Amino acid sequence: MRVVWLTTLLALAWAVHVPARADTLIISSPAFAPGKPMPAKFAYKRENLSPPLRIVNVPANAKSLALIADDPDAPVGLWTHWLVWNLPTTDLAEGAPPSGAVEGKNSFGNVRYDGPAPPIGTHRYFFRLYALDATLSLPAGSTRDALLSAMKGHVVGTGETFGVYSAPP
Repeated sequence: MRVVWLTTLLALAWAVHVPARADTLIISSPAFAPGKPMPAKFAYKRENLSPPLRIVNVPANAKSLALIADDPDAPVGLWTHWLVWNLPTTDLAEGAPPSGAVEGKNSFGNVRYDGPAPPIGTHRYFFRLYALDATLSLPAGSTRDALLSAMKGHVVGTGETFGVYSAPP
């Protein structure tokens, strides 16, 4: 048991210290460090603003970006907080997707960003970014499955970051 734990710990330590390749798509937020708490203004029952996102190393052949934000710790299973595609290959400002981007239906049933809302405990909120070699002709309000299907064969790069958010006591 100790050997497995030590091996896992060493593998994680190595992964954290390996610098990103120059061609790796990187997504981060100036509002929170990876794996650290997200400010309350991004929460569903607060201001419900989408966080600002920084994007680096977009592949040269990318025509657009798609973003999926979700919570794998939700009691009902994977909970989608935001689907947005046909994003330009630039940073995203706080509060809304840029003009021309298209949003899909999240697990709340809304066509917009809806932030963290854990019923209990601390949850992880992943922001997965996909560089695509095309723009998608998917209508607004499409589901996660429809987005994933439309992206098949068009992904030329990926990156992810995550923050955490805790339920109020």
